[in-house]
Amino acid sequence: NLNVLDKEIIYTSGATESNNLAIKGVCERYKNRGKHIIISSLEHNSIIAASTAMQELGFEIDLIDVNKDGLIDIEQLKSLIRDDTILVSICAVDSEIGIRQPIEEIGKLLKNYPNIIFHSDATGAIGRINIDLENIDLITFTPHKFYGLNGMGVLIKKENVSLKPQINGGRSTTVFRSGTPVLANVVSTDLALEIALNELDKRLEYVYNLNNEMIEFLKKYPKVHINNTENSIPYIINFSIKGIKSMNVIKKLEEHNIYISAKISCCPVETPSKLIYALTKDKGLASSSLRLSICHLTKKEDLKTFYDVFDKIYGDL
Repeated sequence: NLNVLDKEIIYTSGATESNNLAIKGVCERYKNRGKHIIISSLEHNSIIAASTAMQELGFEIDLIDVNKDGLIDIEQLKSLIRDDTILVSICAVDSEIGIRQPIEEIGKLLKNYPNIIFHSDATGAIGRINIDLENIDLITFTPHKFYGLNGMGVLIKKENVSLKPQINGGRSTTVFRSGTPVLANVVSTDLALEIALNELDKRLEYVYNLNNEMIEFLKKYPKVHINNTENSIPYIINFSIKGIKSMNVIKKLEEHNIYISAKISCCPVETPSKLIYALTKDKGLASSSLRLSICHLTKKEDLKTFYDVFDKIYGDL
């Protein structure tokens, strides 16, 4: 489905494990080449935490900024590359604002640096948008993002890349991750991915229409600030209500059986969103950000229900 070889697929317990295996596996395998890592400021906590663990072992980390449109600064990326840089990790689509990064362009750039391995957390992209994996060395994704089973993850490792295993115990399907994958999970992942890719364009068009309608609705409210940019994919609508803490809005919506989130599930709910702050440089917007998820299963009636409830609670708040 993704034009990769069978032997390039590593099954894991989820995207978090895949990201840890990618970051730690590369650093520990290639530490003789250098100890410098570059990551973007929009990465999932599993990338940040794994990189921080490597920092404790003597690795240096540089963060790439994003511009006002949420895209990483490629010129800054070039300036950060050093002779001892061994890993660059940039998500294809972040999981809070849904910004689609130019990873194809970045991949072509990094091919000019043979000592650098390029990893992309494509958890928010695969099964949702078209993505070219040709120039990416390591790709993370998980099937529950496209209606496969939770508890399953994938790390695609291109043939020319090696990793230091993080789970030892001999070979099962691969020497890079010991343990026997659950066959049912593997089969369901393949089927869910096949369905998602076959229906991708149709789903995407439908969700774009919903997204446009919802953003137009939210723009009518003076204190609502839309955090998405023109580079955001339509499955996530991120907005802030100025001066209102995220949890206050979430609790009000829950009273009407509407459930949205403030940030990704792996972040403490009380803290401002790191991603929104990286994009807006506004702590107030980061403290009041809300993430509303929609998909091809979202119905027009669902939107109408949300509109009615939001209108009521906006006045209350």
